[in-house]
Amino acid sequence: MNTGSEVVKAGIERAPHRSLLRALGLTDEELQRPFIAVVNSYSEIIPGHQHLDRIAGAVKEGIRMAGGVPFEVEVPGICDGIAMNHAGMCYSLASRELIADAIESLIGAHAFDAMVLVGSCDKIVPGMLMAAARLDIPAVIVSGGPMLAGRYQGRPVDLSDMFNAVGAVVSGEMKEEELAALEVAACPGCGSCAGMFTANTMNCLTEALGMALPGNGTAPAVTAERLRLARRTGMRIVELWREGLTARRVLQPAAFRNALAVDVALGGSTNSVLHLLAIAHEAGCTFDLREVNSISDRTPHLCRMSPVAGGHHVEDLHAAGGIPALMKVLAEAGLVELGAPTVAEGGWKQVLACARVLDEGVIRPVERAHSARGGLAILFGNLAPDGAIVKRAAVAAERMAFKGPARVFDSEEEATKAIMARQFRPGDVIVIRYEGPKGGPGMREMLTPTSLLSGMGLDGQVALLTDGRFSGATRGAAIGHISPEAAERGPIAALRDGDVVMIDIERHAIAVELSQAEIEARLAQLPPWRPRAERGYLRRYALMVTSASTGAVLREDW
Repeated sequence: MNTGSEVVKAGIERAPHRSLLRALGLTDEELQRPFIAVVNSYSEIIPGHQHLDRIAGAVKEGIRMAGGVPFEVEVPGICDGIAMNHAGMCYSLASRELIADAIESLIGAHAFDAMVLVGSCDKIVPGMLMAAARLDIPAVIVSGGPMLAGRYQGRPVDLSDMFNAVGAVVSGEMKEEELAALEVAACPGCGSCAGMFTANTMNCLTEALGMALPGNGTAPAVTAERLRLARRTGMRIVELWREGLTARRVLQPAAFRNALAVDVALGGSTNSVLHLLAIAHEAGCTFDLREVNSISDRTPHLCRMSPVAGGHHVEDLHAAGGIPALMKVLAEAGLVELGAPTVAEGGWKQVLACARVLDEGVIRPVERAHSARGGLAILFGNLAPDGAIVKRAAVAAERMAFKGPARVFDSEEEATKAIMARQFRPGDVIVIRYEGPKGGPGMREMLTPTSLLSGMGLDGQVALLTDGRFSGATRGAAIGHISPEAAERGPIAALRDGDVVMIDIERHAIAVELSQAEIEARLAQLPPWRPRAERGYLRRYALMVTSASTGAVLREDW
């Protein structure tokens, strides 16, 4: 257990340690001050991370201003967009565990007093929050901020438009020359992709969890405001060390309820539930998936964000007042708990006292909500006994109930090839299995199949089921995280072409028209499962990872 930097710098027996610290150029005065880790996931391959050197630099300035001694250390990161739709996506979710383990190792070995976690994109911020809960020292997240939306033919665009455009070219609705022009315009600079995809959903939820200062989720990456936020975060972590406010004291059950309320009011990514489950596991305060439905069913959907058609971008949410303004609307309706801890000075009451909605077109009042129920739903039934998830906010009203024959594929590649060749019919339920945490391995995101269908104008005519994940850019009746997964011999492994699947999102139901005896008989005929990865980290991950319904955390019962 971490007992702080005194274990490496106090007493005669620590003279050798101090000699190494002095080799870094530390003065006598600095040896008396708290040692603060600035854990940075800077990378030159990730657009959301290419500027994190500047963010970390501002954090270090703030730490020094407040009387601490900063030490920058680095952890890895993966760009989901670049890793999408090839073997690289197997590493995305799996990297979350590597990041948490790397931070635990760095902080534990060097006995830091506190840490600021500088991240931005999909699995990096969740991995950092998991490490914060595990280590239980004072910790604050500061992200690199969202990318600005691009402009194409007079309208805002983002990365999801690029994936959808591929489908439009395949269907003949767009020319390749237009695709090339959109390619240049869609992602105009640094930051996490501009819509309410997984990265920006999680960065917004760091505020709602109480683990980041106001503005962290929405202040654009390229602004001076983002640098000021980083400096304030550096100053605040020294104060938190003096106050003794550690991560687990913040990450209490009320914090997770607040985060879920904000999540469903935003219509955020389905992946957020996967990550919140894992963070709660590390914090020792697990919650049942049915609680997601309870919160979503009583919390209105107040923000229509991209990738929903016509949705706003994160810069619009920021200009409208950001997460504090949204939480103020929810608080006035009694939908968030203001007694929950937060790293923000003065607590939630002080934060929300300064907040106001500046654009009701972006953050709607409760009485004019986009819908009375929140943006996420967990489905249960004989096809997903342990649950599945859908982004309800992205499903058209006429597709909340869907019934059709299964068209079954055993990998994303098989499904993508069939979709591009139009080897399905309107009304089909396209099933992509053996893509779960164990089977993938790594629970790959299915952005390419969903975007192809959307670009072809068919996302409202078919449903899509998987034991893998969907990107935060998903639209339509796309149900993911089906648990148990096929590699665990869940019922999805028993499906055959033509089996009739029933989906009822409003009633939280998903089922196949088969008896339990028939499902079990089919499963008994299947050959033993073998990991797809023959060696290395992915094989170890596949053997150790648990179901999506647990947050896909690693087994601890060895």
